[in-house]
Amino acid sequence: MSDAPFPPTYNEAGDGPGLIFMHGIGGDADAFRFQLDHFAAAYRAVAWNMPGYRGSAAIDPVTFPGLAAALAALLDHLGLETAHLVGHSIGGMVAQEMAAMHPERIASLVLAQTSPAFGRPDGDFQKKFVADRLGPLDDGRGMEDIAGEVIETMFPPGADPQAVRLARDAMAAVPEDTYRAVVRCLVTFDRRDNLGKIGVPTLVLAGGKDANAPAGMMEKMAGKIPGARYHCMPGANHLANLQCPDLFNGAIQQFLDQI
Repeated sequence: MSDAPFPPTYNEAGDGPGLIFMHGIGGDADAFRFQLDHFAAAYRAVAWNMPGYRGSAAIDPVTFPGLAAALAALLDHLGLETAHLVGHSIGGMVAQEMAAMHPERIASLVLAQTSPAFGRPDGDFQKKFVADRLGPLDDGRGMEDIAGEVIETMFPPGADPQAVRLARDAMAAVPEDTYRAVVRCLVTFDRRDNLGKIGVPTLVLAGGKDANAPAGMMEKMAGKIPGARYHCMPGANHLANLQCPDLFNGAIQQFLDQI
């Protein structure tokens, strides 16, 4: 493992202004297949593999400043002074960390189904969250075993089988050590104090049926970011980029067209 900046691995399509997609804790670059297909027509669309995922070198310890440094290294590797950032779930937290540490590198922000804070890492809720997420691994089950159960809760009945398969395969491929480290990192996040300092065009994108990042919380978050736009995708669960890519892409497309 390394704690030095380096370029993570990524998927890429198209040419034009840089548009970077950042996945959630159980995802990878392939989770944005439908987004790269759509945005490649007008953008250099890039989906990264967060450190420790799909061939990206891990960092030790996993911290949000370290993840933001890895993102900055990716922009350097791609030759991008600035880029539009789309962060989903923990990817949205990395985007917020980037906005705090390197605001000059950001052209716009899409904070999709994420949160400005997880709370105190030593709080009871946080302790239970870590225990619930890591308990199955502690009991000897592997990532492939738990991926199906977790992903099933994030899609509605009758969801596109290809989307469900992409999500399940992504989570099953996360190394156990990486998953453990990122879960423990997740509960340390708190950038509420920086929301009012975000100075780039921002879209806060929520799912109407997202239990992980409730729409009401996200609407309040949008109200604390100067000039931010809030949009809720009705019927969308947590993995809207896969469940309903037309709604997800359409909201982002409209935002980018307007700015």
